[in-house]
Amino acid sequence: MFLGHFALALAAKKVAPQTSLGTTALAANLADTVWPLLLILGVEQVKVTPGLMAASPLDFTHYPWSHSLLVGALAGLVCGLGYYLVRRYGRGALVVGALVVSHWVLDVFFHRPDLPVWPGGPKLGLGLWDSLPITLLCEAAFLAVGVFIYRRVTEPVDRAGSISFWALIGFMVLMYVGSIFGPPPSANAIGWGALIGWVLYPWAYYIDRHHRLRA
Repeated sequence: MFLGHFALALAAKKVAPQTSLGTTALAANLADTVWPLLLILGVEQVKVTPGLMAASPLDFTHYPWSHSLLVGALAGLVCGLGYYLVRRYGRGALVVGALVVSHWVLDVFFHRPDLPVWPGGPKLGLGLWDSLPITLLCEAAFLAVGVFIYRRVTEPVDRAGSISFWALIGFMVLMYVGSIFGPPPSANAIGWGALIGWVLYPWAYYIDRHHRLRA
């Protein structure tokens, strides 16, 4: 749920207004940030099976470290504590930790039963990716709510803030549409291609520096 994860990062501004969008975006997408590295190194595996699910051809055969609930919960605890030690902002620390765990929680609704509860443990997944209309509706709804909340809580301080924000939203939508309707990638290209997503984090930090909280 690519857009949905970022939508939670946007909406988190309402709960932790002093935490940068770049930080919340990284926390909400930490699992997908680590995953391509583990894929490239051969620690985790994925297969491309066209037609596997209506909204995704990816068969996640082995990803116990990046996408298990237990590891995600531990990573959330570490990230939350680390954020608190650096920023001394308790609410932000709780939000950062919760966002890390939220990745697994959102994914479990859409994936096949391939998300491990812990490495080597049972796997869960409700399979909403089997329905393309439901997938697109959920992604669009999440993103719309996230954008609405972020824009209600903040306002751009200059033209760069407004342009960079809408450019990022457009870029993510194009990435998502390409992943859904484009030709299936090769298994070897997935890890390297996923690294493109890393550009979102400095972009989000830049956006947040060019926004201020509304009175």
